[in-house]
Amino acid sequence: MPTSARLRTAAIAAAAALLPLAGCSDDSSGAKDLKWESCPAPSPAEGEGEAPGKEWECSALDVPLDYDDPDGETIELAVIRAKATDPSRRIGSLVFNFGGPGGSGVAVLPGAAKDFQRLRERYDLVSFDPRGVGRSAAVRCEDDRQLDAYYASDATPVGPAAEQQFVDGIKTYANACERNSGSVLPHVGTLDAARDMDRLREALGDDKLHYFGISYGTELGGVYAHLFPDKVGRAVFDAVVDPTKDSEQSSLGQAKGFQLALGNFAQDCVDRGDECRLQGSTAKEIEDNIVKLQRSLAVKPIPGSGDRQLTETQATGGIAQALYSKEYWPLLEQGLDEAEGGQGQLLLALSDAMNGRNQDGTYSNIGAANTAINCADSKDRYTIEQTKAKLPEFRAASAVFGDYLGWAMMACSSWPVAGAWQTPDVSAPGSAPILVIGNTGDPATPYEGARRMAQELGPGVGVELTYDGEGHGAYNSGDRCVQRAVDGYLLDGKVPKSNTTCPA
Repeated sequence: MPTSARLRTAAIAAAAALLPLAGCSDDSSGAKDLKWESCPAPSPAEGEGEAPGKEWECSALDVPLDYDDPDGETIELAVIRAKATDPSRRIGSLVFNFGGPGGSGVAVLPGAAKDFQRLRERYDLVSFDPRGVGRSAAVRCEDDRQLDAYYASDATPVGPAAEQQFVDGIKTYANACERNSGSVLPHVGTLDAARDMDRLREALGDDKLHYFGISYGTELGGVYAHLFPDKVGRAVFDAVVDPTKDSEQSSLGQAKGFQLALGNFAQDCVDRGDECRLQGSTAKEIEDNIVKLQRSLAVKPIPGSGDRQLTETQATGGIAQALYSKEYWPLLEQGLDEAEGGQGQLLLALSDAMNGRNQDGTYSNIGAANTAINCADSKDRYTIEQTKAKLPEFRAASAVFGDYLGWAMMACSSWPVAGAWQTPDVSAPGSAPILVIGNTGDPATPYEGARRMAQELGPGVGVELTYDGEGHGAYNSGDRCVQRAVDGYLLDGKVPKSNTTCPA
């Protein structure tokens, strides 16, 4: 079942293969309180992969567990960097958060860095595991065997017995999180993560935080700008979370966003004629066949991988995962075709990527961290009666994803820690300009959120740019118009004209 009221928005780059062998180097870039060493391979909590290349260095930053007790217990945040390739023109550090919440920046950045090579000429590329994530006081909940059952279980229950089993599963999961990570759970919210980023900025020796936030990273960046407007340097928000929506509105927006992306995928398949492997002469017929597949899987799962089967829940998650990037549409087409023929291995693999399941059957902690961070942030605690009352609206938004995301609103219903807000405050008067990029085809963070983020940041702060494209995010799409605008700001300080559209 989903682990939050919103499908996770971590980049698929989290699954990218990392480069071999790490090395160490001396520090000549101004970092003050960080001791840099060679990087190990990602920990089990961060995911699988090899150690990054020798140009990557790792460190740990001590921060207070509880900022209300700054001299009390501390935790370590894992940090990674690759130094600027043109140190004579170095601007400073560029800190990345790739989203989730719950994604490991330490694991993701080396694999994603090829998209940011031009920026690396003048910036040290830096990322970190936020508190509760990876090697930074990771939230732990259920074990691998329990997670296999949890993610396979029915996330769209029908009838009193199935509904009770669903509620019991959420409670069991929350109890496991409290039992294994109870001391950390009150302190993993976005407010604390934003304070951590300012500690990181200071430790890196930068007067201003230069920042690239993607997906949830835009919400984290907005909260940082609100708390520390005078410390904002050059910042870019890509694949933007709408800061004005509560968890119900965000989930409903995702239902509409994923349905839009699915419709675009299906129409592309139809347009390719006989090349398309899926049955259906219209996009609607393809979507109807997906619904039929979901219903059949709800009754009888099909073979997946090894002794694992593909359930309806896993199929829906796998479909959603493939819609994060147009690059993965061929995998979705193949996976659906195979599943309709009774083989669920590919959709199961896509679902596993969504849930952080490694090839050896272990899990990263992205699911646990995602739930913990979302529930520490959001005050919303939906009952089963409230959830069922909202399901018709979700179904109207998406026949494929409506029930899945509607029921997921209950993810925090048994959480042991109260949430901080209905919606985050991202107003940042006095901040430097922040470039805010919305993608018209984004399934996970719908396009409208970018405009609302720009408005909430305030006049003279939020600068909106539109990318007319597909997938989650814009800069990594390869569109030169977007990349010129972003590079021009981050490298040369040139703020693009607000409401620019790419491709131009």
